[in-house]
Amino acid sequence: MSKKVLVPFAYGFEELEFVSIVDVLRRAGIEVVTASITDDLNITGANNIIIKADELLSNIDYKSFDAISLPGGDDCANALKGNMLVLDIIKKMHGDKKLVSAVCASPTVLAAAEVLNCNYTCYPSYESTISIGNYIKDELVVTDKNIITSQGPATSTLFALEIVKYLESESKANEIKDGILLSKVMNK
Repeated sequence: MSKKVLVPFAYGFEELEFVSIVDVLRRAGIEVVTASITDDLNITGANNIIIKADELLSNIDYKSFDAISLPGGDDCANALKGNMLVLDIIKKMHGDKKLVSAVCASPTVLAAAEVLNCNYTCYPSYESTISIGNYIKDELVVTDKNIITSQGPATSTLFALEIVKYLESESKANEIKDGILLSKVMNK
């Protein structure tokens, strides 16, 4: 049975991060359900790209998911932080030892949910708004127990590959990395 990942998002999400998460995980055979935290399935990103969510978050039963992954973008992260359902799902999934992951500005959401008491990274400067955990500034992706964080748009594919490694295997992550030619780019 394939793993299942919930990707909640809101207006102003970083499109590159969102698409990297969804694309890489689906390439790995992981089921991804995107969920709008608004009452609208069509969500406009930070760069005016509209993405249609699979579902409304209010209709989702988080218990059937193995992980949650949050794309960044300042407006999106602020909306996620202000959504009690999102914070509740993060707390419960973390408490159940399921994977909780966030990129760019969204580690601030994990901090708001009070689960970021570990090593983490985020988009530079957002660490100053986070009062828990241990910020690792020189790592592009940080995994600490069941939490994965990353810095931003350019690191989002690496972030997604780390999620694949965590949920599936390192060999599956390497297979995807080779298939999208990231191995060639990283050897330059």
